Amino acid sequence: MKKLFRYLSIPVLAGVVIGLTINQQTSPDNTKNAASPKPVFVEAAQAANTPKLSGPFSYSDAVKQASPAVVNIYTSKIIEQRTHPLLQDPAFRQFFGYNGVPRQQRLQSSLGSGVIVSADGYVLTNNHVIAGADEIKVALKDGRETIAQVVGTDPETDLAVLSIQLPDLPVITIAPSDDIEVGDVVLAIGNPFGVGQTVTMGIVSATGRDQLGINTFEDFIQTDAAINPGNSGGALINPRGELLGINTAIFSKSGGSQGIGFAIPSNLSRQIMIDIIREGSVVRGWLGVEVQELTPALANSFGFRDGRGILIAGLLRNGPAHLAGMQPGDIITHVEGDAVISGRSTMNRIAQKRPGEMIGITVFRSGETLTLSAEVGRRPTPPQNQ
Repeated sequence: MKKLFRYLSIPVLAGVVIGLTINQQTSPDNTKNAASPKPVFVEAAQAANTPKLSGPFSYSDAVKQASPAVVNIYTSKIIEQRTHPLLQDPAFRQFFGYNGVPRQQRLQSSLGSGVIVSADGYVLTNNHVIAGADEIKVALKDGRETIAQVVGTDPETDLAVLSIQLPDLPVITIAPSDDIEVGDVVLAIGNPFGVGQTVTMGIVSATGRDQLGINTFEDFIQTDAAINPGNSGGALINPRGELLGINTAIFSKSGGSQGIGFAIPSNLSRQIMIDIIREGSVVRGWLGVEVQELTPALANSFGFRDGRGILIAGLLRNGPAHLAGMQPGDIITHVEGDAVISGRSTMNRIAQKRPGEMIGITVFRSGETLTLSAEVGRRPTPPQNQ
């Protein structure tokens, strides 16, 4: 028994000694100088004391308010098909006994959408929806149909104004497009692929989109609400059912919606409609200059190193810019005190001026900065190729 105790006590005592040694080496007094990771303190940011945002569970009220004023547009056009060139030769026709040139025709149809914006029967749509049409039919959501007349068009923004004559027309409310912000919920209403009136939802992805090469004057609302062929001319509305823009184009490689759609803002659409109804055409400001973008190489050749600008490549003799003292080779740096961003945006800004208004233009010329004042003229109406 004593031998067994002796054999067991030796390992136990050894374990106790080792344990005491480890405890002493890892005690706070002995680890002050030992290398150990410093504690990391993370302080969470306090949540802002702002009210919680909430949205409706349904946008049916907005759709019920706006959709009766969104119409389907059906156009038709007679296309003369080309015949063989020999049939145009009088000698050939006489030899083979053709008394006249056979004419082949076919009927081309297309579809789109539009928005009733006035109880007087004015309808806003895209110019490309009705361009060259021999007949334009408008179909309302309530089942009524009628033939529309073209009041006027503006190919440079791809807008057109139609007129229909029906009683008790539903009219959409126009909201100011200046108030919209990126992230706002929007709905697109139109007639995609001719399936009938359809509503899609998304948000405002961007505002003020330009330099897309779609129109001459561009100031688009970009949205990810699904827009497809046939939606053109339809309504982009807010959750209150008010018109924010006219759907006009999509960016797509497949021909279908890819989440990048564009709408013409309601403010611009409304002003163009008013000009067309009152003046017969759109009134735009104009200086009579031809500009080109300023490349680094061009800027160096003119000794211009102050930032962005656009180069005056040509002037109309006795035009507004020429009379104000501008010269070819001048570099426009500021318009009304604001720095120039691009040639297209600058021309858009000038176009928004009314004829007769004065506008301040800052130019760089031969190492000097000059501020000139020009009286805005009226931009000539470009020829329409339909």
